[in-house]
Amino acid sequence: MAHRAGRGSDFTSRYNIRKLVHFEETSDILTAIAREKQIKAGSRQRKLDLINEHNPDWLDLMEHLLP
Repeated sequence: MAHRAGRGSDFTSRYNIRKLVHFEETSDILTAIAREKQIKAGSRQRKLDLINEHNPDWLDLMEHLLP
């Protein structure tokens, strides 16, 4: 929720990031960190393809995570 309020990381604050368009669940933190590095190492197009594959309408997925 901090990201939405503009109190997230410098990146989210600088670029006005307010929407969650992709997330993945993992079994443990080490797997999550490895996956994040894998995604970040990919090209912009690969990231766009990943989002479009799982969320073609670019819906805000945070609404699905909150109770």
